[in-house]
Amino acid sequence: MSIFTGAGVALITPMYEDGSVNYGEMERIIDDQIAQGTDAIIVCGTTGEASTLSYDEHLETVRMCVSMVGKRVPVIAGTGSNCTKAAVRLSKEAQSVGADALLVVSPYYNKATQQGLKQHFTQVAEAVDLPVILYNIQGRTGVNIAPQTIADLVKDVDQIVAVKEASGNISQVAEMLQRTQGEVDIYSGNDDQIVPIVALGGKGVISVLSHVAPRDTHDMVMKMIQGDVEGSRRLQLKYIPLIQALFCEVNPIPVKAAMNMMGYQAGTLRMPLTELEDAHKELLRKAMIDLGVI
Repeated sequence: MSIFTGAGVALITPMYEDGSVNYGEMERIIDDQIAQGTDAIIVCGTTGEASTLSYDEHLETVRMCVSMVGKRVPVIAGTGSNCTKAAVRLSKEAQSVGADALLVVSPYYNKATQQGLKQHFTQVAEAVDLPVILYNIQGRTGVNIAPQTIADLVKDVDQIVAVKEASGNISQVAEMLQRTQGEVDIYSGNDDQIVPIVALGGKGVISVLSHVAPRDTHDMVMKMIQGDVEGSRRLQLKYIPLIQALFCEVNPIPVKAAMNMMGYQAGTLRMPLTELEDAHKELLRKAMIDLGVI
């Protein structure tokens, strides 16, 4: 059984001006997301600025998210690290505070071999009793998880059940599904590739776009799954300008600006991320106005 089908939001971590986590606003965002059709909450991932959270903040943010969601939808906790021992520890702790599944990015900076990736993911997954989503994003980690590596892991490790695929390589997604004989769930990690990945058999998206268009992001997935290809395609193309604006600078800089424009208290970013540049802010604002988001 899939962890979720549809659109999961890669949740921002709202912050006060002093950089501390704004849990009150996080609850407001979670409630609004669920009310508008979001199918899962992914906490402490890339969009949640997990790389700048302390260990205690990271775990507390997962714990608070689990409490706020209250079993309405699955909570998927980002627990990856470039240190295998650290990823194991955080994964165990996330399970202990009630996460429903884990999102584990490939080790960044180290540039492990494919054999090293296999051993890393196996140790992390076998340390818990939760389903694990592998996160493949070579642009941030420096290493691609090869389709055969994923096929081997899915075959050998029961806990590994899905992949968040953000390589941008549709051919790789097709090869992955062929090599696994459909025995792995694929979630698009790129909002501009939801339709092609679901068309190949993917289960949905782990989305940044969902912050500003949760209902339509959900519908984009479900229309395709239910056979309304034209309806899904129209939504995908409709949102391309906004998706491009949401990635005009590195994520999550633009989406935090977008949430602030919508009246949420997304707050500031932690260094080394900086505020959205003025020209990009106007580009984002225009895209949101054109679509009636603000």
